[in-house]
Amino acid sequence: MIDIRDRVRNKALHAKIVSAEEAAAIIKPGMNIGTSGFTPAGYPKAVPLALAERIKKENFKVNLWTGASVGKELDGALAQANGIDKRLPYQTNDEIRKQINSGKIQYIDMHLSHVAQQSRYGFLGGKVDVAIVEACAITEEGHIVPTTSLGNSASFVQSADIVIVEINTSQPLELEGMHDIYIPLDPPHRQPIPLVKSDDRIGTPYIPCGFDKITYIVPCDLPDAVRPLAPIDDDAKAMSGHLIEFFQHEIKQGRLPQNLLPLQSGVGSVANAVVCGLVDSPFENLSVFTEVIQDGMFDLIDAGKLTFASGTSITPSPDGLKRLYANLAEYRKKIILRPQEISNSPELARRLGVIAMNTAIELDIYGHVNSTHIMGTKMMNGIGGSGDYARNAYLTVFCTNSVAKGGAISSVVPMVSHFDHTEHDTHIFVTERGLADVRGLSPKERARVIIDKCAHPDYQPMLLDYLERAEKATNFAHTPHLLEEALSWHTRFVQTGTMKK
Repeated sequence: MIDIRDRVRNKALHAKIVSAEEAAAIIKPGMNIGTSGFTPAGYPKAVPLALAERIKKENFKVNLWTGASVGKELDGALAQANGIDKRLPYQTNDEIRKQINSGKIQYIDMHLSHVAQQSRYGFLGGKVDVAIVEACAITEEGHIVPTTSLGNSASFVQSADIVIVEINTSQPLELEGMHDIYIPLDPPHRQPIPLVKSDDRIGTPYIPCGFDKITYIVPCDLPDAVRPLAPIDDDAKAMSGHLIEFFQHEIKQGRLPQNLLPLQSGVGSVANAVVCGLVDSPFENLSVFTEVIQDGMFDLIDAGKLTFASGTSITPSPDGLKRLYANLAEYRKKIILRPQEISNSPELARRLGVIAMNTAIELDIYGHVNSTHIMGTKMMNGIGGSGDYARNAYLTVFCTNSVAKGGAISSVVPMVSHFDHTEHDTHIFVTERGLADVRGLSPKERARVIIDKCAHPDYQPMLLDYLERAEKATNFAHTPHLLEEALSWHTRFVQTGTMKK
């Protein structure tokens, strides 16, 4: 067993140090397990692996609640053991996705800012029974020092009857002090969140817990299983260029300050590439108020462009993780991690005037966005935090490639096959083809701008033909649709392998 006693600063707590197997034995079938982790960062590893082995022998299931997606040692291992009955609120694991789309796992896709409060209220099928939280240390008072993410950890610890803390010695102690934990009171006692800029500190650098609340402490030395980011391709560079040009125009119009407004960027390679493009932009003194801090944020810090980044998780590539740890003393001066009900708070997105930049699976000609479902039925990952920001941002941007599957799928369609973000919540669309600014436009005006600026040339004539025929058939209704054809592109792809006629 790894000696973790130096990191457990209250010696009386040393008696609670046990093996992962002993800790996992306290979990009963059907329990709601709330864990740390937001993307493959800061999630428990040893106890879930031990629990998965136990499930294989005893054949039972639990419900898994997290901050967002987590690593293979957590939901991956439990899914492989057929041990998950219900999962929320976001995932990216292949096996989890297969089981969701085959009906083996019941999945609740949620706005990430809603999870903590709804779990405290018991909306999600009871309360949190067990909280399993990764930490780099426990203070003298029994409070928990988190690692590379916060997510819903603080709320789960507050609510749970059983708290298991994994002390991960692969996580550097220098992470201590990067966190700002503030848990809002629930209505009717809630107060305004006292944060007015990205670098404000309003809470504690640890998760409040206390000596008596901790049930077990488990050693772990497994690192975060972070994922590589795709290389930045020409399409991503084009999207970034369109956005930079747009921001410059908004500055000239007096609608943005020279250093823009706090940036929010979604998870993944496209979002990271768009942020990376800002390194060579003319913008200085940028700030970030987002969920996930990826490699592109490090690039901006290193270039002297970014003054401060607030998030709930640090989720770099494998090379980016090495870079983080090698330069942690400097990065910690400009990075803060908060609970996701703060990082994703609609109140704060509106107050700060966030520029929200997220990715879409598809969008339609009227400005609705599908972020979650392939061909309208198969869950991909989930809505994540995009809706938290989209409805409340100063500017709401959605980026996507104009086509997918080698051109067999158009990302711009007559009607999206699943609605996550409505026309009322979207402002700007960007593909490698161009940028469509649909602010202040009626549905029919939006349609022509989106087709002209964002759609691929292979599909532009088909989209325009659909629009014009729909206008005539409906006598130029407010939002013209040919109901018998609106989803025919998706049907054609399912039947033939392409949306092209």
